[in-house]
Amino acid sequence: MLRVPPILVATTLTIGLSGCSGNSPSSSSASGGNSVISSAAGSGGTAVIGGSNSGPASTAKGGSLATTVTANTSAGTGGATNASGGSISIGGTSTTGGTLSTTGGTSTTGGTSTTGGTSTTGGTTQAGTSVSSSVSVLEHHNHPSRDGVYVDAAFTAAHAATMHIDTSFANAQIAGPTYAQPLYLAASTTGPDLVIAATEQNHVYGINAATGAKVWDQTLSPTLPQSALASLRPGCGNINPLGVTGTPVIDQASRTIYLDAMTSTGGMSSTAKHLVYALNADTGAIKSGWPVDLNAKATFGTTLFDSLVQNQRGALTLLGGKVFVPFGGHIGDCSTYHGWMVGISVTDPTQVTAWATRALAGGVWAPAGSASDGTSVYFATGNTENAANTFTAPSTWQDGESVFKLPATLAFSNLTTDYWAPTNWAALDRADSDIGGTAPVLFDMPGATPSTLAMALGKDGRAYLLNRANLGGIAAPLASATVSGGAIINSAAAYTTSAGTFVVFRGGGSGCPAGQSGGLTAIKVTAGSPPSLAVAWCGGPSTVVSPIVTMSNAQGADAVVWTVGNDSKLHGVNANTGQSVFAGGSSTDVVATVQGFQTPIVANGRLFVASENQIYAFTP
Repeated sequence: MLRVPPILVATTLTIGLSGCSGNSPSSSSASGGNSVISSAAGSGGTAVIGGSNSGPASTAKGGSLATTVTANTSAGTGGATNASGGSISIGGTSTTGGTLSTTGGTSTTGGTSTTGGTSTTGGTTQAGTSVSSSVSVLEHHNHPSRDGVYVDAAFTAAHAATMHIDTSFANAQIAGPTYAQPLYLAASTTGPDLVIAATEQNHVYGINAATGAKVWDQTLSPTLPQSALASLRPGCGNINPLGVTGTPVIDQASRTIYLDAMTSTGGMSSTAKHLVYALNADTGAIKSGWPVDLNAKATFGTTLFDSLVQNQRGALTLLGGKVFVPFGGHIGDCSTYHGWMVGISVTDPTQVTAWATRALAGGVWAPAGSASDGTSVYFATGNTENAANTFTAPSTWQDGESVFKLPATLAFSNLTTDYWAPTNWAALDRADSDIGGTAPVLFDMPGATPSTLAMALGKDGRAYLLNRANLGGIAAPLASATVSGGAIINSAAAYTTSAGTFVVFRGGGSGCPAGQSGGLTAIKVTAGSPPSLAVAWCGGPSTVVSPIVTMSNAQGADAVVWTVGNDSKLHGVNANTGQSVFAGGSSTDVVATVQGFQTPIVANGRLFVASENQIYAFTP
């Protein structure tokens, strides 16, 4: 978390931070040699892999740091972006929106189910990525693996160069600020496809995906003003008002939207509550038995959940019949918060389980929240403290600076197979250079030893490659490298093409190829025993939001990394080389202020971007 107030810079690109220390991650996929597969349909299933992400180079942590930049202005530090949607990961039993979960295998989101498990075709597969004929974006960065990969036949190399704002989708105004990534829900039997948007005003919208007209607008409980956080510490927090920050998740089978909202009565700090809602996706109506008051329901041993000190920045996840909600603190590491992961049964919301850091702080604040391989949730924690607001490390490791792997019960095994922390965790605590700003991104790499991998990215500018089957405890990672000259805080994306497997993040690279620079950096992962890491390319505008990746087919053809730059325009770069393929379009293709936590999404031939007060659609 940031120890200083956020820096505001002009208008277009807003870089926001929230939670304990940073912003969030993503994961990767491919198939057939080094190509990406984004689908898990059919019997026997073909699992995918995909995604690419990128992240900022900011040192903020804690609450929600927002740095705003206008067109042609330099961006500030901080921020990261989220995406959502997609389907369930390899080996899982629960579905995020599919119609059927497989036995021992992978379930899809968007209506297509697999029977008989998950398999890859040759190349690198992504844990948690799948594609269906009924395209929806159901969660952050499109898949549980958080890969940020979208396979869409309309996004060929030729079409990528002709992107422009779709003027037929011109009326999608919303009441911001807007930090949560938009989602996309395909129609069931009647009605239009919907773009789902949730804002800090505690408005949730169902928007006609064809026209931009509002189908429904649900107003939740009143928001919490930033001024109410002054009792924690003057200058605490930087989102005003505080409402829905983390990206919701949609269960497509029941057509239910799950989200967390910060609420208060009369704007009073004493009435602050995090309420977790379930909404009917077709009408916006609040479902029976919801919302769940976490002040009343969430505990971990003797640690009680206190809504006022906790900020909900990370995206929500569905796994094993539960919705998982991560929590960190407000920007500035204010007061006695902890890192939390809360699980709520979707069939009986009175059943709430939780895990929290033993030490103070250690927030789970990355924009992507947690990743999933269909069996476990993976998440990163920020810096811990031995006393509130001291920025001094505990004398012994107490769950900070770590990647955790927990089952759906959230019962931690205490085995070294299920957590990892760098050996210099205490120094990272003291320097506020933790690894909590980006969520782990998951991907598989056949031919590598080991082949089931996760990548963590730190505010120390380093990438850490981990073995998902044995995270290793407090130990050296499988591989690590300095990949950025600044802090990495974002939602990263992971993807595979014929050129290899990459993880792309938002931030200026370290060791870029000669003549290259920009706000995006791609790391190439090379198969080996163990695999190795190296910066592959740097590109894009100098300051960007978190990236996504498009491909025209599941083999990684026409792969492009997309982001919004500090010129208020959409940009695309070749995912193999970093060379520009789309540099903003015409003077009319400009968007309004975009939070740095944002990330675009792709559905049915169009790319959607959420600005503060409007959703834009781009089309080839």
